[in-house]
Amino acid sequence: MAEKKKYSNVIYIEGNTVRKMEAAPDYRGEEEEKRRRAIKRKNQHTARRNQERALRMNRGYVAFLSLAAMVTALVSVVYIQLQSDVTSRLRNISALESQVSDMKADNDALLKRIDTSVNLEAIKEAAIHQLGMVYAGADQIIYYSVDDDDYMNQYDEIPQN
Repeated sequence: MAEKKKYSNVIYIEGNTVRKMEAAPDYRGEEEEKRRRAIKRKNQHTARRNQERALRMNRGYVAFLSLAAMVTALVSVVYIQLQSDVTSRLRNISALESQVSDMKADNDALLKRIDTSVNLEAIKEAAIHQLGMVYAGADQIIYYSVDDDDYMNQYDEIPQN
């Protein structure tokens, strides 16, 4: 059922009987489409030719790439050699520090052995009886005071009585 309404010279048809509009064939569109396709083919051909030209390498480009590869390889070799040298020096330093530590321990042990081997009473007896040495008397001892400085300048001889 179609219902017609009339509003100021325009007819509206409502309902399920409304006809769909059919477009008239556009012959200009086919020509335009052909022209667009031709332009697209031409652009694709130009792009392909540019890609091929970009992929081709000339002598200068190959020389530059070869030089860059050689420089990179040389820098890598020098870097690895420097790293190896640093590692070997660190290993050598560690060995030398270990030797120093062992020598200090040996020196401390020898000093302790020397200190325990010396009999001070025997030295005192030998100095008094064999060499004729005597202890200093009270009149031979001279005391002097030192300021709290870290060092002392001596301008005159120490007085003797």
